[in-house]
Amino acid sequence: MPTIEEKRAAFRRLHERGCFAIPNPWDIGTAKYLQHLGFKSIATTSAGFAFSRGLSDGAVKRDDMLAHIKELVEATDIPVNADFENGYADDPNWVAENARLCAETGVAGLSIEDAADRKESPIYDVDLAVERIHAVRQALHGTGVFLVGRAEGFLVGRENIDQVIKRLVAYSEAGADCLYAPGFKERDHIKAIVAAVAPKPVNILIGGAIGLTMRDAAELGARRVSVGGAFARAAWGGFIRSAKELIQKGSFEELASATSYSELQKFFGRD
Repeated sequence: MPTIEEKRAAFRRLHERGCFAIPNPWDIGTAKYLQHLGFKSIATTSAGFAFSRGLSDGAVKRDDMLAHIKELVEATDIPVNADFENGYADDPNWVAENARLCAETGVAGLSIEDAADRKESPIYDVDLAVERIHAVRQALHGTGVFLVGRAEGFLVGRENIDQVIKRLVAYSEAGADCLYAPGFKERDHIKAIVAAVAPKPVNILIGGAIGLTMRDAAELGARRVSVGGAFARAAWGGFIRSAKELIQKGSFEELASATSYSELQKFFGRD
């Protein structure tokens, strides 16, 4: 098992060149399986974890999320990036303290969003958002934890591409190591974001069949690609289809695509 420091150093090296996938498990089992497949790092998903707890995205409390992040870090040998939402506070000092607690879980990276709430999705004033990123950067000083600054304005329909780019540049200047603006699907938009914050790396979200591949992401200049809650939603899709078929038709055809018991038993019993 590599040390926390070794994981953090490896995570930073991943961002130096090329383009890598950083998929999002939602529990220990899925995290272990992604490592088994050969992924070099993983990231938590606030949505995927919330759904597994019977909650909406954004409804998980800070301490519950910290416990979840810690269990994924301890269950795997690869670096973990924490989806730390808005830092579970508005005030920069409290966000910084919460980020420090997140760093103590052993994460290699964490992201801080500029949207205050998943339901209403108000975007923080730019100056406050920048102050929050700066405060987190200071709190993480000396830890080696990679800081991702997220701009949510386009995703929640509050800002256009130019406004989002201005925020990303400001977050970069405030100390973010990587920049991330989920919701963009157009190639020109992605290229513009990459160019605006270069040479710092950019994370893009591909959470569905939007016509982009990992090769496309690399050609556009993205350094890493996450799927957000998409894998969790895919699992929910299979579950919902099977359950609806049973209640509505009394049949079990949807279960034909289920992974076999023996395969999972063999995988989880391999140690």
